[in-house]
Amino acid sequence: MGNRKSPKFFPSKDSKNLLICVSPSQNDGLSVLITDTIANLHYNGDTQAFPLYYYEYRPENELELFESNSNDNYLRNEGISNYILNFARKKYGNSISTDSVFYYVYGMLHNHDYRDKFSSDLKKSLPRIPLVDDVKDFWSFSKAGRALADLHINYEKVPAYKGVKVEGLRSGDYAVEKMRFPQKGQKDTILYNNSITIRDIPARAYEYVVNGKSAIEWVMERYQVTVHKDSGIVNDPNDWAKESGNPRYILDLLLSVINVSMQTVEIVEGLPRLKFGDL
Repeated sequence: MGNRKSPKFFPSKDSKNLLICVSPSQNDGLSVLITDTIANLHYNGDTQAFPLYYYEYRPENELELFESNSNDNYLRNEGISNYILNFARKKYGNSISTDSVFYYVYGMLHNHDYRDKFSSDLKKSLPRIPLVDDVKDFWSFSKAGRALADLHINYEKVPAYKGVKVEGLRSGDYAVEKMRFPQKGQKDTILYNNSITIRDIPARAYEYVVNGKSAIEWVMERYQVTVHKDSGIVNDPNDWAKESGNPRYILDLLLSVINVSMQTVEIVEGLPRLKFGDL
């Protein structure tokens, strides 16, 4: 997705949309995320975005009688083509909608059988999505994709995973310098700072990988104090926590991402198995 495409996806501050963002990855074959805002060109690698909707500008005098014009003269179109929508309806029935196909795609992109079968292709090219034969499997993928999308978009609102223990909260010291593990290979514990320690993190939580690294480790890496070598400029993530009025923001984010990871793994493990000879 280039910057020139952004106005088609989010033409105004009130525009609503979802973008499935994919990037071929040499590490795990495919990086996939979803967002409801404009995505950076390197949101999850060399990002290419596929929208639920796209918008076209239409002057007021060009609108038809029954066309919606509720978004400042921008006409909303479906990102799912009529061709694939009609094809899916012939295969599964007329209850299929554009958003059910959209979420089906997001679910399929997380399926281990699909990713393993096409791992070589996904490292160098955009994914091609097969349509399963069984309508029940279609809806399983679509419902799972919707659940994953909700998790991944609203990750900040997900409560902490109940199984983890957080020690040192009474200190009130939520500032982070660099989160780390106690020792190499010991990932059940994260030393958040000198006062706070997070324990009993399930190993399964690290199975949710985005662009070659677990989501948990992305948070650990991104939310640390760094100094630019040449300019000496300090990048301190604690500043955002202060500005947001929530000094616990980074800690809460990490705890939320642990839960998001656990739920993602559970949803993905529940996806239908694929038999590619039948597709």
